Parts: sequence; C-alpha cells; structure tokens
Amino acid sequence: MAEDNSIFIGNKPFMNYVTSVVVQFTTKGAKEVIVKARGKFISRAVDVSEVAMKRFMKDQIELKGIAIDSEEFKNKEDRDVRVSTIEITLAKK
Repeated sequence: MAEDNSIFIGNKPFMNYVTSVVVQFTTKGAKEVIVKARGKFISRAVDVSEVAMKRFMKDQIELKGIAIDSEEFKNKEDRDVRVSTIEITLAKK
C-alpha cells in the first residue's frame, strides 16, 4: 500500500485529521487509510478514527485492524525513552 494513505496525528486541530481521513477515501479514492500516532496522541488517533467511521462516513468504512508497538530512542537529555505507538487501519466496505 502507498505510504501517502497514512495520516500522522499531532498538534493540529482535531477536525483537520478527520477531514484528512474523509478526503483520502472520497477524493483520492483510497481503499485503506492508516491513522498513526505516538505517545500522548494515541487517544486522539482513536477519536479521529471513531468520528470518521461513525459520523462522517457511516456504513462506508470499517475498522480493518489495529497494530500497537513501542519505539525506543534517546531524548535530549541522552536518556533511553520508550514511546508507545498505534496504527489504526480503516478500509472501505
């Protein structure tokens, strides 16, 4: 699957991400969209996916899968940090 069907959740307003999901399916004709997030943005990714599925594209898209993981890296203070990640795959029905 093409990487341009991924939406990375961050600090932008909530509805920007929901709109991005809807646009991927409607305008760009994507069969699948992956909503990705790390750390404190995981709950926002879940909310974006739910709003897209249950409000904006009701009965048009479904949850295909959820992948969870964690990444390890060094922060600015040179400490090892572990951050949780999630990938929510939405697919056209």
